[in-house]
Amino acid sequence: MDPSVRSRAISGALRLGVHPLMHRVPGHAGSIRTARSAVDAASLLMRTGSRVRIVPLDDPRVESGGDRPVKGEWVVARDASEAPAEGAILYLHGGGYVVCSPRTHRPITARLALDTGLPVLVPRYRLAPEHPFPAPLEDAVAAYRWLLDRGVPASGIVVAGDSAGGHLAAALAGEICRTGLPSPAGIVLFSPWVDLTCELSTQEQRRARDPYISAYAARRVARLVVGPAGFDDPRLALLTCAWTDTPPVLIQVGGAEVLRPEAEALAAALTAAGADCELQVWKGQMHVFQMLNRVLPEASAAMRDVARFVSWVTDAAPDGTGTREGAAARAAAEAAA
Repeated sequence: MDPSVRSRAISGALRLGVHPLMHRVPGHAGSIRTARSAVDAASLLMRTGSRVRIVPLDDPRVESGGDRPVKGEWVVARDASEAPAEGAILYLHGGGYVVCSPRTHRPITARLALDTGLPVLVPRYRLAPEHPFPAPLEDAVAAYRWLLDRGVPASGIVVAGDSAGGHLAAALAGEICRTGLPSPAGIVLFSPWVDLTCELSTQEQRRARDPYISAYAARRVARLVVGPAGFDDPRLALLTCAWTDTPPVLIQVGGAEVLRPEAEALAAALTAAGADCELQVWKGQMHVFQMLNRVLPEASAAMRDVARFVSWVTDAAPDGTGTREGAAARAAAEAAA
Protein backbone atom coordinates (compact mmCIF):
# COMPACT_ATOMS: atom_id res chain seq x y z
CA MET A 1 0.00 0.00 0.00
CA ASP A 2 1.30 3.44 -0.93
CA PRO A 3 2.06 5.91 1.89
CA SER A 4 -0.83 8.13 2.95
CA VAL A 5 -1.01 11.78 1.90
CA ARG A 6 -0.23 12.80 5.48
CA SER A 7 2.82 10.53 5.56
CA ARG A 8 4.16 11.94 2.29
CA ALA A 9 3.67 15.50 3.51
CA ILE A 10 5.51 14.93 6.78
CA SER A 11 8.33 13.05 5.08
CA GLY A 12 8.74 15.82 2.52
CA ALA A 13 8.92 18.48 5.20
CA LEU A 14 11.51 16.53 7.17
CA ARG A 15 13.58 15.85 4.07
CA LEU A 16 13.81 19.57 3.35
CA GLY A 17 14.11 20.92 6.88
CA VAL A 18 15.63 18.26 9.15
CA HIS A 19 17.72 15.86 7.06
CA PRO A 20 20.30 18.50 6.01
CA LEU A 21 20.86 19.36 9.67
CA MET A 22 21.09 15.71 10.72
CA HIS A 23 23.58 15.03 7.93
CA ARG A 24 25.92 17.72 9.27
CA VAL A 25 25.77 16.82 12.96
CA PRO A 26 29.41 16.98 14.12
CA GLY A 27 30.69 13.96 15.97
CA HIS A 28 32.21 15.54 19.05
CA ALA A 29 31.12 15.62 22.67
CA GLY A 30 30.29 19.33 22.82
CA SER A 31 27.81 19.21 19.96
CA ILE A 32 26.19 16.09 21.42
CA ARG A 33 25.64 17.77 24.78
CA THR A 34 24.11 20.80 23.05
CA ALA A 35 21.77 18.57 21.06
CA ARG A 36 20.84 16.66 24.21
CA SER A 37 19.90 19.86 26.04
CA ALA A 38 17.75 20.97 23.10
CA VAL A 39 15.95 17.62 22.87
CA ASP A 40 15.35 17.52 26.62
CA ALA A 41 13.92 21.05 26.55
CA ALA A 42 11.64 20.20 23.64
CA SER A 43 10.39 17.07 25.41
CA LEU A 44 9.01 19.24 28.22
CA LEU A 45 6.46 20.55 25.73
CA MET A 46 5.13 17.09 24.89
CA ARG A 47 1.76 16.19 26.39
CA THR A 48 1.31 12.61 27.50
CA GLY A 49 -2.47 12.64 27.65
CA SER A 50 -4.90 11.82 30.42
CA ARG A 51 -5.25 8.11 29.67
CA VAL A 52 -1.89 7.11 31.15
CA ARG A 53 -0.06 7.65 34.41
CA ILE A 54 3.68 8.33 34.66
CA VAL A 55 5.25 6.87 37.79
CA PRO A 56 8.92 7.83 38.42
CA LEU A 57 11.32 5.06 39.40
CA ASP A 58 14.57 5.54 41.30
CA ASP A 59 15.81 2.39 43.01
CA PRO A 60 19.43 2.55 44.25
CA ARG A 61 19.41 -1.26 44.61
CA VAL A 62 21.28 -1.07 47.90
CA GLU A 63 19.81 -4.36 49.11
CA SER A 64 20.84 -6.28 46.00
CA GLY A 65 24.53 -6.18 46.78
CA GLY A 66 26.19 -4.70 43.74
CA ASP A 67 23.47 -4.47 41.08
CA ARG A 68 23.28 -1.24 39.11
CA PRO A 69 20.69 1.30 40.31
CA VAL A 70 17.54 1.42 38.19
CA LYS A 71 16.16 4.82 37.24
CA GLY A 72 13.44 5.75 34.80
CA GLU A 73 9.68 5.69 34.70
CA TRP A 74 6.66 3.44 34.53
CA VAL A 75 4.04 4.27 31.91
CA VAL A 76 0.73 2.74 32.96
CA ALA A 77 -2.81 2.95 31.59
CA ARG A 78 -4.83 5.07 34.01
CA ASP A 79 -7.53 2.42 34.36
CA ALA A 80 -5.03 -0.45 34.81
CA SER A 81 -5.44 -2.73 37.79
CA GLU A 82 -3.40 -2.00 40.90
CA ALA A 83 -2.70 -5.72 41.32
CA PRO A 84 0.91 -6.92 40.95
CA ALA A 85 1.86 -7.11 37.28
CA GLU A 86 2.01 -10.54 35.67
CA GLY A 87 3.76 -9.01 32.70
CA ALA A 88 5.52 -5.86 31.54
CA ILE A 89 7.17 -4.26 28.56
CA LEU A 90 10.79 -3.20 29.08
CA TYR A 91 11.24 -0.33 26.61
CA LEU A 92 14.68 0.98 25.67
CA HIS A 93 14.44 4.40 24.01
CA GLY A 94 16.40 5.45 20.95
CA GLY A 95 18.50 8.53 20.35
CA GLY A 96 21.78 7.23 18.98
CA TYR A 97 22.93 6.25 22.49
CA VAL A 98 23.70 9.95 23.01
CA VAL A 99 20.38 11.85 23.33
CA CYS A 100 16.74 11.37 24.38
CA SER A 101 15.17 9.97 27.53
CA PRO A 102 12.08 8.12 28.76
CA ARG A 103 10.13 11.38 28.42
CA THR A 104 10.93 11.88 24.73
CA HIS A 105 9.49 8.49 23.80
CA ARG A 106 6.16 8.69 25.60
CA PRO A 107 4.23 8.77 22.29
CA ILE A 108 5.31 5.14 21.82
CA THR A 109 5.38 3.97 25.42
CA ALA A 110 1.97 5.45 26.23
CA ARG A 111 0.48 3.78 23.16
CA LEU A 112 2.05 0.45 24.17
CA ALA A 113 0.58 0.71 27.66
CA LEU A 114 -2.88 1.53 26.32
CA ASP A 115 -2.94 -1.06 23.52
CA THR A 116 -1.49 -3.97 25.49
CA GLY A 117 -2.75 -3.26 29.01
CA LEU A 118 0.76 -3.94 30.30
CA PRO A 119 2.85 -1.51 32.36
CA VAL A 120 5.84 -0.18 30.44
CA LEU A 121 9.16 0.25 32.24
CA VAL A 122 11.45 2.77 30.52
CA PRO A 123 14.88 2.89 32.17
CA ARG A 124 17.00 6.03 32.03
CA TYR A 125 20.17 4.30 30.87
CA ARG A 126 23.53 6.05 30.78
CA LEU A 127 24.43 7.88 27.56
CA ALA A 128 27.62 8.38 25.57
CA PRO A 129 30.05 10.02 25.24
CA GLU A 130 30.22 10.28 29.04
CA HIS A 131 29.32 6.60 29.36
CA PRO A 132 30.31 4.60 26.25
CA PHE A 133 29.17 1.06 25.56
CA PRO A 134 28.74 -1.30 27.43
CA ALA A 135 27.38 1.10 30.10
CA PRO A 136 23.91 1.22 28.46
CA LEU A 137 23.84 -2.59 28.25
CA GLU A 138 24.74 -2.90 31.94
CA ASP A 139 21.81 -0.62 32.78
CA ALA A 140 19.45 -2.60 30.55
CA VAL A 141 20.46 -5.87 32.21
CA ALA A 142 19.94 -4.26 35.62
CA ALA A 143 16.41 -3.19 34.62
CA TYR A 144 15.59 -6.69 33.39
CA ARG A 145 16.90 -8.22 36.62
CA TRP A 146 14.88 -5.64 38.56
CA LEU A 147 11.67 -6.86 36.94
CA LEU A 148 12.52 -10.49 37.69
CA ASP A 149 13.43 -9.71 41.30
CA ARG A 150 10.03 -8.12 41.80
CA GLY A 151 8.19 -11.20 40.69
CA VAL A 152 7.40 -10.36 37.07
CA PRO A 153 7.80 -13.69 35.25
CA ALA A 154 10.13 -13.73 32.25
CA SER A 155 7.32 -15.35 30.27
CA GLY A 156 5.35 -12.11 30.71
CA ILE A 157 8.12 -9.68 29.75
CA VAL A 158 8.51 -8.25 26.26
CA VAL A 159 11.74 -6.35 25.53
CA ALA A 160 11.30 -3.52 23.02
CA GLY A 161 13.27 -0.60 21.68
CA ASP A 162 13.71 1.78 18.76
CA SER A 163 16.76 2.82 16.76
CA ALA A 164 19.75 2.67 19.15
CA GLY A 165 17.29 1.32 21.72
CA GLY A 166 16.53 -1.42 19.20
CA HIS A 167 20.22 -2.28 19.12
CA LEU A 168 20.24 -2.23 22.90
CA ALA A 169 17.14 -4.46 23.12
CA ALA A 170 18.73 -7.02 20.81
CA ALA A 171 22.05 -6.81 22.67
CA LEU A 172 20.14 -7.36 25.92
CA ALA A 173 18.54 -10.50 24.46
CA GLY A 174 21.99 -11.81 23.61
CA GLU A 175 23.31 -10.96 27.07
CA ILE A 176 20.34 -12.69 28.71
CA CYS A 177 21.23 -15.83 26.79
CA ARG A 178 24.96 -15.60 27.59
CA THR A 179 24.40 -15.05 31.32
CA GLY A 180 21.73 -17.72 31.73
CA LEU A 181 18.91 -15.40 32.75
CA PRO A 182 15.39 -16.62 31.91
CA SER A 183 14.39 -15.62 28.40
CA PRO A 184 11.72 -12.95 27.83
CA ALA A 185 8.50 -13.77 26.01
CA GLY A 186 9.37 -11.73 22.93
CA ILE A 187 11.34 -8.88 21.40
CA VAL A 188 10.02 -5.88 19.43
CA LEU A 189 12.42 -3.72 17.42
CA PHE A 190 11.41 -0.44 15.76
CA SER A 191 13.89 0.64 13.05
CA PRO A 192 16.83 -0.95 14.90
CA TRP A 193 20.33 0.45 14.44
CA VAL A 194 21.79 -3.01 13.95
CA ASP A 195 25.32 -2.28 12.75
CA LEU A 196 27.11 0.52 14.56
CA THR A 197 29.91 0.44 11.95
CA CYS A 198 27.22 1.70 9.54
CA GLU A 199 28.59 -0.26 6.58
CA LEU A 200 25.18 -1.36 5.27
CA SER A 201 23.45 1.96 5.92
CA THR A 202 26.27 3.93 4.24
CA GLN A 203 25.82 1.82 1.11
CA GLU A 204 22.05 2.39 1.25
CA GLN A 205 22.54 6.16 1.68
CA ARG A 206 23.30 6.45 -2.03
CA ARG A 207 19.89 5.01 -2.97
CA ALA A 208 17.45 5.70 -0.13
CA ARG A 209 15.48 8.93 0.22
CA ASP A 210 15.50 8.79 4.01
CA PRO A 211 13.85 12.02 5.17
CA TYR A 212 15.49 11.93 8.56
CA ILE A 213 18.53 9.73 9.24
CA SER A 214 21.99 10.28 7.75
CA ALA A 215 24.24 7.22 7.75
CA TYR A 216 27.32 9.42 7.66
CA ALA A 217 26.24 11.33 10.77
CA ALA A 218 25.37 8.05 12.48
CA ARG A 219 28.86 6.75 11.81
CA ARG A 220 30.39 9.85 13.43
CA VAL A 221 28.17 9.40 16.49
CA ALA A 222 28.98 5.68 16.68
CA ARG A 223 32.64 6.45 17.33
CA LEU A 224 31.58 8.29 20.49
CA VAL A 225 29.28 5.43 21.49
CA VAL A 226 31.97 2.74 21.38
CA GLY A 227 34.62 4.96 23.00
CA PRO A 228 38.28 4.01 23.26
CA ALA A 229 37.49 0.28 23.03
CA GLY A 230 36.34 0.67 19.43
CA PHE A 231 34.04 -1.77 17.66
CA ASP A 232 35.72 -4.97 18.90
CA ASP A 233 33.26 -5.72 21.73
CA PRO A 234 31.38 -8.83 20.49
CA ARG A 235 28.23 -7.62 22.26
CA LEU A 236 27.98 -4.87 19.64
CA ALA A 237 27.95 -7.30 16.71
CA LEU A 238 24.34 -8.36 16.36
CA LEU A 239 24.75 -9.93 12.93
CA THR A 240 27.30 -12.48 14.16
CA CYS A 241 25.54 -13.33 17.43
CA ALA A 242 24.65 -17.02 17.86
CA TRP A 243 20.99 -16.21 18.64
CA THR A 244 20.52 -19.44 20.51
CA ASP A 245 17.06 -20.01 22.01
CA THR A 246 15.90 -16.55 20.96
CA PRO A 247 12.24 -15.76 21.73
CA PRO A 248 9.92 -14.58 18.92
CA VAL A 249 10.98 -11.28 17.36
CA LEU A 250 8.98 -8.60 15.54
CA ILE A 251 10.97 -6.06 13.53
CA GLN A 252 9.30 -3.02 11.97
CA VAL A 253 11.27 -0.76 9.65
CA GLY A 254 10.38 2.03 7.24
CA GLY A 255 10.86 1.28 3.58
CA ALA A 256 12.42 4.70 2.96
CA GLU A 257 15.06 4.63 5.68
CA VAL A 258 18.76 3.90 5.35
CA LEU A 259 18.58 1.38 8.21
CA ARG A 260 16.27 -0.94 6.25
CA PRO A 261 19.15 -3.20 4.98
CA GLU A 262 20.36 -3.59 8.57
CA ALA A 263 16.91 -4.72 9.73
CA GLU A 264 16.69 -7.14 6.82
CA ALA A 265 20.14 -8.57 7.62
CA LEU A 266 19.21 -9.06 11.28
CA ALA A 267 15.95 -10.77 10.33
CA ALA A 268 17.89 -13.10 8.02
CA ALA A 269 20.42 -13.90 10.78
CA LEU A 270 17.66 -14.64 13.29
CA THR A 271 15.75 -16.83 10.85
CA ALA A 272 18.91 -18.72 9.89
CA ALA A 273 19.49 -19.43 13.61
CA GLY A 274 16.00 -20.92 13.89
CA ALA A 275 14.30 -17.97 15.60
CA ASP A 276 10.70 -17.02 14.89
CA CYS A 277 11.23 -13.59 13.35
CA GLU A 278 8.66 -11.45 11.56
CA LEU A 279 10.03 -8.54 9.52
CA GLN A 280 7.61 -5.79 8.48
CA VAL A 281 8.86 -3.25 5.93
CA TRP A 282 6.39 -0.34 5.85
CA LYS A 283 6.46 1.15 2.36
CA GLY A 284 7.59 4.76 2.18
CA GLN A 285 7.85 5.22 5.94
CA MET A 286 10.68 6.96 7.74
CA HIS A 287 12.80 6.09 10.74
CA VAL A 288 10.71 5.19 13.83
CA PHE A 289 7.53 6.44 12.17
CA GLN A 290 5.62 4.81 15.06
CA MET A 291 6.37 7.94 17.13
CA LEU A 292 3.69 9.66 15.04
CA ASN A 293 0.96 7.15 15.89
CA ARG A 294 -1.45 9.95 16.77
CA VAL A 295 -1.30 11.49 13.30
CA LEU A 296 -0.12 8.83 10.81
CA PRO A 297 -2.54 6.01 9.93
CA GLU A 298 0.42 3.77 9.11
CA ALA A 299 1.97 4.37 12.52
CA SER A 300 -1.29 3.60 14.28
CA ALA A 301 -1.68 0.38 12.27
CA ALA A 302 1.90 -0.60 13.08
CA MET A 303 1.28 -0.13 16.80
CA ARG A 304 -1.82 -2.33 16.57
CA ASP A 305 0.34 -5.04 15.01
CA VAL A 306 2.77 -4.71 17.91
CA ALA A 307 -0.09 -5.10 20.40
CA ARG A 308 -1.21 -8.29 18.65
CA PHE A 309 2.36 -9.62 18.77
CA VAL A 310 2.65 -8.83 22.49
CA SER A 311 -0.67 -10.57 23.10
CA TRP A 312 0.51 -13.61 21.18
CA VAL A 313 3.87 -14.06 22.92
CA THR A 314 2.54 -13.44 26.43
CA ASP A 315 -0.67 -15.47 26.05
CA ALA A 316 -0.39 -19.18 26.86
CA ALA A 317 -4.13 -19.83 26.65
CA PRO A 318 -4.90 -23.58 26.80
CA ASP A 319 -7.61 -23.28 24.13
CA GLY A 320 -5.03 -22.65 21.45
CA THR A 321 -5.69 -18.93 21.08
CA GLY A 322 -2.15 -18.12 22.13
CA THR A 323 -1.08 -17.80 18.51
CA ARG A 324 -0.60 -14.93 16.05
CA GLU A 325 -3.86 -15.89 14.39
CA GLY A 326 -5.68 -16.15 17.71
CA ALA A 327 -4.41 -12.78 18.86
CA ALA A 328 -5.50 -11.20 15.57
CA ALA A 329 -8.93 -12.82 15.83
CA ARG A 330 -9.38 -11.55 19.39
CA ALA A 331 -8.35 -8.04 18.35
CA ALA A 332 -10.79 -8.09 15.45
CA ALA A 333 -13.58 -9.31 17.73
CA GLU A 334 -12.83 -6.57 20.25
CA ALA A 335 -12.86 -3.94 17.50
CA ALA A 336 -16.19 -5.22 16.19
CA ALA A 337 -17.67 -5.12 19.70
